[in-house]
Amino acid sequence: MSGLGILALAGCSDGYSPAGAWVVKPEGPPPVVAPPQDPSPNQPPPGEPGPDGEGGDSNVVATGLSLPTGLVLLTDGSALVGERNTGRILQVFPDASPPVELMVVPGLDVTGDGGLLGLALSPTYDQDRLLYAYVTTPEDNRVVKFPIGGSPNPVFTGIPRGATHNGGALIFGVDGALYVGTGDTGVADLAEDEQNLAGKVLRMDIFGEPAGPEAIFTSGHSNVTGLCLGPDGQMFGTDVIEGGPDEVNVLVEDEEYGWPRADSGANDPILEIDPPGDGLGGCALAGGSIALSALDGQRIYVSQLDAQYAALGELQEFLTTTYGRLRTLVFDAEGALWVTTSNRDGVGTPTEDDDRVLRILAPPIGGGGGGTS
Repeated sequence: MSGLGILALAGCSDGYSPAGAWVVKPEGPPPVVAPPQDPSPNQPPPGEPGPDGEGGDSNVVATGLSLPTGLVLLTDGSALVGERNTGRILQVFPDASPPVELMVVPGLDVTGDGGLLGLALSPTYDQDRLLYAYVTTPEDNRVVKFPIGGSPNPVFTGIPRGATHNGGALIFGVDGALYVGTGDTGVADLAEDEQNLAGKVLRMDIFGEPAGPEAIFTSGHSNVTGLCLGPDGQMFGTDVIEGGPDEVNVLVEDEEYGWPRADSGANDPILEIDPPGDGLGGCALAGGSIALSALDGQRIYVSQLDAQYAALGELQEFLTTTYGRLRTLVFDAEGALWVTTSNRDGVGTPTEDDDRVLRILAPPIGGGGGGTS
């Protein structure tokens, strides 16, 4: 079995109205870019968003955030980070300068593992300044787009939502298409239903077309939490499997990846991560290696890949239990790995500094890969 799938219902005229005003924070310059559970009431409150303290951990570039999930890199070396349960989008800096809150995305349903689940920059950001987001609303999961400070417009709607397994991976491929990873919403049989958008990887243009079954890229997934690109443009995906092991799959158009039928004979994953080290949050590639973040496993895995994308040797492990639950992974142009924590999700054990954004110069496995969550 392996993991990702797709289907799509575009819908820009369904009367979606955000349940609140779009909030813009004017402080600071606008970024210049190129290209599951609710938090426990017993958790300590997050601190003010800020850098790591004087003499603190040099890997930490921002603290005091709340479930940072989507992360995209800007050409000036900074990043835009979205908070799952608040809808805030902040600019975070590699020198650990205080983050700048830019806006709040309204109208989210943050129950279960829903909310602001993924971010992607428009391939023509220099011209259109558009940011794409995967969000949970009271009606559905959907893709919206907006400029910094603008109102969100629906691009692709009607993706099933549930208490768990809402997916949320979002990335533009080398073909200029937008790829969207969805979850089975806790109803496993939906993953193999080719008329349902749950448990799929969707592929669409910047306008959310095509709609319906024509948008299917892959199917048979449990919960697609990460999509990432290899140097040659090959798409990979992480799939969180109920009961484990979690999977890393090479995604091929029109293929079926087996969930929920373990004996289906469908495409085999290139990597499997067994409990308790599982709960894959995202992936990123650099050179000939793939890096994986683990929520339950609280670590980074790294594996070398050969020319046919088969894993070579044993998985390497980094940062085991050092920062808790790890979610989004992205390599920057210098080969540093940006990582977000997810310790305020009701499962983790947060510290006063959580949640955090990390920028880690190791492991040294090459440079310049793309990744999401």
